[in-house]
Amino acid sequence: MDTYSLLRQIADSWVLLAMTVFFLGVIVWAFRPGSRSTHADTAQIPFRNDDAPTSGEPK
Repeated sequence: MDTYSLLRQIADSWVLLAMTVFFLGVIVWAFRPGSRSTHADTAQIPFRNDDAPTSGEPK
């Protein structure tokens, strides 16, 4: 068996399985029950240094 065929066979089976397991692990990690506060805090990063809202007049 030449090198290309061997690598192709490995990529078609084990690497695909490893990538699927990694993807599912990332999804489970992102939606785990205790991560809501972390995601909420991260979502507010762009607004942390904003001043209080003005009366709607441009500066």
